[in-house]
Amino acid sequence: MDDKIKEMQELAERLNRASEAYYNGLPEVMTDYEWDAGFDRLTELENETGVILENSPTRNVSADDTAGTKEEHEFPALSLAKTKKVEELVKWAEMRPIWMSWKLDGLTLVATYDKGRLTKLVTRGDGHIGTNITHLAKALYGIPEKITEKGHLVVRGEAVISYEDFETFAAESGEDYANPRNLASGSLSLKDAEEVRRRKIHWIPFTLVSCEEEITSWGERMEFLKKLGFSCVESVLVEKPDQEAVQAVIDDFTKKVTDGVNPYPVDGLVITYDDTVYAASGSVTGHHATRAGYAFKWQDTSVTSVLDHIEWSCAASTITPVAVFAPVQLEGTTVKRASLCNISECERLGIGGAGTEIEVIKANKIIPKVIRVKKTEGTLHIPDACPVCGEPTVIRISDASATKTLRCTNPSCAAKQLRKFARFVSKPGMDIDGMSTATLARFISEGWIHEYRDIYHLGEHEQEIVELDRFGERSARNLITSVEKSRTVPDTRLLYALNIPLVAQDVAKRLLSAWPLETLTAMAEEAQQDDVFAAIDGIGPEKSAAFVRWFQDPNNRAVYDRLMQELTVTAGVQAAAGARCQGLVFVVTGDVHHFKNRNELKAYIESQGGKVTGSVSGSTSFLINNDVHSTSSKNKKAQALGIEILSEEDFLARFGE
Repeated sequence: MDDKIKEMQELAERLNRASEAYYNGLPEVMTDYEWDAGFDRLTELENETGVILENSPTRNVSADDTAGTKEEHEFPALSLAKTKKVEELVKWAEMRPIWMSWKLDGLTLVATYDKGRLTKLVTRGDGHIGTNITHLAKALYGIPEKITEKGHLVVRGEAVISYEDFETFAAESGEDYANPRNLASGSLSLKDAEEVRRRKIHWIPFTLVSCEEEITSWGERMEFLKKLGFSCVESVLVEKPDQEAVQAVIDDFTKKVTDGVNPYPVDGLVITYDDTVYAASGSVTGHHATRAGYAFKWQDTSVTSVLDHIEWSCAASTITPVAVFAPVQLEGTTVKRASLCNISECERLGIGGAGTEIEVIKANKIIPKVIRVKKTEGTLHIPDACPVCGEPTVIRISDASATKTLRCTNPSCAAKQLRKFARFVSKPGMDIDGMSTATLARFISEGWIHEYRDIYHLGEHEQEIVELDRFGERSARNLITSVEKSRTVPDTRLLYALNIPLVAQDVAKRLLSAWPLETLTAMAEEAQQDDVFAAIDGIGPEKSAAFVRWFQDPNNRAVYDRLMQELTVTAGVQAAAGARCQGLVFVVTGDVHHFKNRNELKAYIESQGGKVTGSVSGSTSFLINNDVHSTSSKNKKAQALGIEILSEEDFLARFGE
């Protein structure tokens, strides 16, 4: 008995330490696979001994340490019991109609609305008390500030970051986060709303907790939310939940995970009674409401493989170790690579050299992950030179978590220019479809991209691209086709793509409205003074100087000349098609409804002789904002300056065709 109690104490401490990291954006202490295995073992020991420790994670819900005002939940956000057995789901369902939906792997946030407005946004915390983060609501996608329902409304949802957005942010920032959930958690501790918005956290409602309408069907409640403008979690109704029906739905959801159809991280499914009255009639055991719902988690299949070598992949300033091992079959796919995150993770696992025996899973059926080392051979070699540029490396230890990461010391390393390459291939730039920031980072790390022209020689590496993870013949061919298509480009987009300081889309258009591209570049290169373009409307001495200095830099000019050998450049500046907005200056803010996006509205204004700027000033003629009565900073400034605020309808009535 004493040995079992001691094991329980050790398990509880390890699990609680891992949970603290998991809920607070700290580096990952253990994998989901290891946590689930430890939790299941602890539950087994509790059942055997009849003892539940005071600090046992089976009875406690971990709280977040998000800074801010603590607030008690109006309705406790209790956790769900979980299982990996389909038969237990069927037994729980009792042949009553149920809904099955994603168990999104993020942070639960509770939104409260009164009189049609968001009044507060609170983290789940320990289920009873959370942190008020209403000030960050505008920085999260999917949380409407206003809705048409005027009564009291409480909605629970999950704040998540897609895999693509996570990879993009990690590559651009060089910051170390184990997974999208880890990044989302750490982001909600920030005070800077703009920085939070950059991380693209989406809030997806998964249940309507309370409303003044009498709706007793969970499905109808979710439809009610959708009509109010919320983008709810995907769910499926199972009218008669027997073993066959439940398994079929699980198989459909599983296929969406393995096929990569679902963009967000998930760690299972949730089943919920459609009858909300019956669901509320259950008892509360510990931190679980017995009928509120049941969580299903996939069985993680692990296989053993042998390490071939460690590949050091450079993205931004961080050089990440990647385990390359003998190919194994996992979840219907061949897996031969798995990121090891950083040096600290390698040390925790005991990673050695070639021949090291490792155990691998696909976490949540998607991400290959080394979960343990079964036998170490040799030692881990940490490179002293960057794999991209060859310059010296250095090991950095973070102050917050003591995590060891490998960094390149060369400020001019191509990997550190990732943001510039991302702007180059972006839609307003060269518009290379399918070239994500994560893909760019991989190609740079492989040594295929050092400067812009190299992108137009990726076809020479097509077969190597085919063999990369998440690629194949079709996706590689589509990418190369997109690159070839971008060889013909309007001069305005090319100037924007070059990353010339202060030369955004508007400045590029103004320069090219005065002189053709070839003349502009020649004038810049030969200019004796920086202000040669200052007389052009909207340019001025500062932007003129930035343009001239860029083209007078020998390295920039050489990069430009080599790039131009790959391209056919067309004239992008078109004469105004009309004069409805002639001489007027507009600022556009908020969402648009009649135009596809704000860029389309901007293009229309410019086609009618008008100008669009980013900020309200004394020279602004009109502010366009569909929320005419909002208290945003732009609205306030416009009101203070006596500038008329137009809705889209107002604008179209006056200036539309």
